[in-house]
Amino acid sequence: MSYTDDQYGMDLASGIAAFEAKEFKRAMQLLSPLAELGDADAQFRLAVMYQNGLGLVPNPHAALHWMTAAARQAHGMAQHGLGFMYAYGECAELDVAAAVSWFEQAAEQGMIGSMAALAQLYHAGQGVPVDLERARHWYLQAGFDPLEFDL
Repeated sequence: MSYTDDQYGMDLASGIAAFEAKEFKRAMQLLSPLAELGDADAQFRLAVMYQNGLGLVPNPHAALHWMTAAARQAHGMAQHGLGFMYAYGECAELDVAAAVSWFEQAAEQGMIGSMAALAQLYHAGQGVPVDLERARHWYLQAGFDPLEFDL
């Protein structure tokens, strides 16, 4: 399908609006062609729908595919989502090193959830060596008082 800039923008806005309104079948209809064209916003939302079975049967493989595609385009929420997938082995094989890498990329874009996740990983030594200085840094960046965590 060929898009004019106006059509593309309208379909993207309508697809996002359908997603937000929980009209997932319509969102899938509008966003799928845009995701195929490489739109990171569409790819991220498809990943969420496939991951959680929103309007369709859950498909971990498709969720990982679309989340990765969006994350590779520096989509902050997708980077956080991919970090989560790797950190907890959801839709992806458990890989804390990959999780840390994606959380760091998302944190650099201001994603507070990724900052908090990094702080927790370094504080507890979950899949990474305990690093209290890094934990302190990320807690502060996320807006938490490290003293609340005995740091």
